[in-house]
Formats: sequence, structure tokens, C-alpha cells
Amino acid sequence: MRLSSAVDFWIMGLTYFKRYKMEIRLDPNMPCEMQLPSNYDFVPWSENILAEHARVKWESFREEMDAHVFPCLAEREGCYRLMKDIADRSSFAPEATWLVRHTLPGGVEKRPCGTVQGMLVAPREGAIQNLGVHPEYRDLGIGQALLFRALGGFISIGCSHVQLEVTVQNTAAIRLYDRLGFRRTETLFKVAEVAYS
Repeated sequence: MRLSSAVDFWIMGLTYFKRYKMEIRLDPNMPCEMQLPSNYDFVPWSENILAEHARVKWESFREEMDAHVFPCLAEREGCYRLMKDIADRSSFAPEATWLVRHTLPGGVEKRPCGTVQGMLVAPREGAIQNLGVHPEYRDLGIGQALLFRALGGFISIGCSHVQLEVTVQNTAAIRLYDRLGFRRTETLFKVAEVAYS
């Protein structure tokens, strides 16, 4: 049987993604506030905005390398399940979990455009989860402002260190973390199935 040449063939292959584990030592006196642009607001965690976090997480990651590393980030429903799983854990740190909303012209509609979540990995050690900014809102300082706000949240609950993981190809994020004082402590490899045409 001859197949049409218009049919796409996909082959699944295992790919190893290189990631850095990075860490920062927290100083209770370090500045953790950064002004957002006008018409942007920080929103503290509440269960009522779980869907907004999930939506902006999906919009931030679905076209990025991390959607290959963690396939749930490529699907809206996958991001909702991930966000619910994070929020339901006993190690969830709501103090380090923030949303940024943009008030659109006219002042009626507020659009979620950035998200970050925090977890505790030890009694005095936090972990940043899924810092994401919608592609249309990048280069405005929103990611850095969210990171500062999360670090302030970890300080408020007594953390002395915060860690995160980042895929090596995400050079913009690595530059931000380096600039803010994060140091690479470990190199990791994440195995994921990737479709090739």
C-alpha cells in the first residue's frame, strides 16, 4: 500500500536536556521589591486565581523549550493539573506565589501576564517553580519583579536559601539569575520524549 506523500511521519526519540540547579543565599535585609510598570499589579495567592496562574503558565511555556522537557506545559489542561498539584502539596509556599495582572485600556479587563510559584524543599530552603511571563509582556521587567517578590516571600517565612532549575538553552533566564546572585550548584540531565518529523 502506497501512502500519500502529504502525510507527515513522526518518530519519537529520547532526548537529554541539560539543566542547571542554581541557588541563592537570602539576606533578610536584601531588597525584594521592584516597581512594576503602570497598570500592572501583583496579586497574592488565593485558590480563586488558580486558573489564572495555569492560563499564564501555559501561555508562557507552550512554545518554549521547557514544553519539550515537561510536556504538561504544552497543554492548557496539563498546566491546570500542574498548578493544582503544586497548590495542594503540604510544601506549597503561598507567600512566594504571585501573579501579575495587566489592566487593559478602559480599566475593565485585567489580563494575567506573569506567574511564579514557591515550594519548600527543606525547613529553611525554598524552591522557585515555573517563573513564566506571557511572550507579549517580556522585556518589561515583570520576570525580575516576580522573582524579587517570591524571594521576599521566602524571607518572610524564614528561608535562608532558595533554589531553582533552568534549562541551559534558556539563556535569558540564566542571565537574569546570574545577575541577581544565583550560583550554579549542579548540572542535571532530564530525559524526555520528543517527536521528530
